[in-house]
Amino acid sequence: MTSLIPVTTTRLGDHLPLLDLLPDSQPSAWVRGSEGLVGWGVHATTTVSGPHRFADARHWWQKQLEGFAVTNTVHGNGTGPVLFSSFSFSPDDVSVLVIPKIIVGKKGDKSWITWIGSDPQPILNSEKPTLPKTSVVWEEHGNSDQEWKSRVQSAVDRIHSNGLEKVVLARDVVGTAPSAIDARSILHTLAAEYPSTWNFSVAGLVGATPELLLRLTKSMVTSRVLAGTISKTGDDERDLALAASLARSSKDLEEHEYAVRSVADAIEPFCTSINVPESPFVLHLANVMHLATDVTGALAETLAHVDAFTILEQLHPSAAVCGTPRPKAAALISEIEAISRGRYAGPVGWIDAAGDGELGIALRCGQIKGDSIRIFAGCGIVAGSDPVKELAESEAKFIPMRSALL
Repeated sequence: MTSLIPVTTTRLGDHLPLLDLLPDSQPSAWVRGSEGLVGWGVHATTTVSGPHRFADARHWWQKQLEGFAVTNTVHGNGTGPVLFSSFSFSPDDVSVLVIPKIIVGKKGDKSWITWIGSDPQPILNSEKPTLPKTSVVWEEHGNSDQEWKSRVQSAVDRIHSNGLEKVVLARDVVGTAPSAIDARSILHTLAAEYPSTWNFSVAGLVGATPELLLRLTKSMVTSRVLAGTISKTGDDERDLALAASLARSSKDLEEHEYAVRSVADAIEPFCTSINVPESPFVLHLANVMHLATDVTGALAETLAHVDAFTILEQLHPSAAVCGTPRPKAAALISEIEAISRGRYAGPVGWIDAAGDGELGIALRCGQIKGDSIRIFAGCGIVAGSDPVKELAESEAKFIPMRSALL
């Protein structure tokens, strides 16, 4: 008979900020402000793909949990063993699941550590690490700018002729550094410059997303929808006027409504009640502003076995990263986008042993591979979209990752 593997969770006293605890090898992170989870070392990892990847991920996670003997004196979301997940946008691409050996979490005034194995409690970093600044040379993409504008125009034409309301098109740029790129330096820069975003790192995918796809905690579901964007100028008075124009923009409000509707429709079958605010608010980030809506719902107690995997399967891909209606938008993306998104625009975050968790949409991010990184940006295309303006919006969405890699 196989013996169970001990997993221990206990409270922590004072410690360095979460991101300062990470070593340079295989860091996992989901941090916003001073709160979140970080992990390192790999107890187990796997990949899933195909149309049943969320169900396959649940099955693998459950099998791993069956092998654990958990001692948890802290309790609550994110305590005990945790699965860091980074799902692909398309079922054809590979999703990655990681169970770190060591996890440190913080929420409010409560901190904890979880470790897998029979070793004594790990000793954490006591000094802030010195991180190298990564300097990246970006590929020239003058021709690809024109090609992408042509794809946007093609999408607009198809929207007018094909019963499509919205499609999201993405583009990418590749950068190369003199040596291996350290995810930690990127995380620190993003956390400092974009404090209201969720900073994440899972299996080399690193970024700072403003969009929370799913928070599931104690039968409450929350999803923050972002759609509709305008660049900031840095002039406060001018930016307030731009925020007001964004809130009145028929093109952006139309794009936003499609995204909100797709999320509300996806979670409605699982909920006894849903709250969808009548109007979006304007979310101010360092370089752009978005129309934003927080959709919340209460899970029906009569439904058994509804967990984060169940809801993710219905939520993804939302109109914010795919389009409306989803099947037509996904087909057009496959036809004209001309890149593989990989795990960009897929769900990224963590899921705990109870099936609760927090996952965002992997936006404002890049995939590290040794000394290179591939960064992404996407724009929602509707009937009133202008290719020149959409190109400018995509360039604004590249800025967070570009500035973290100067």
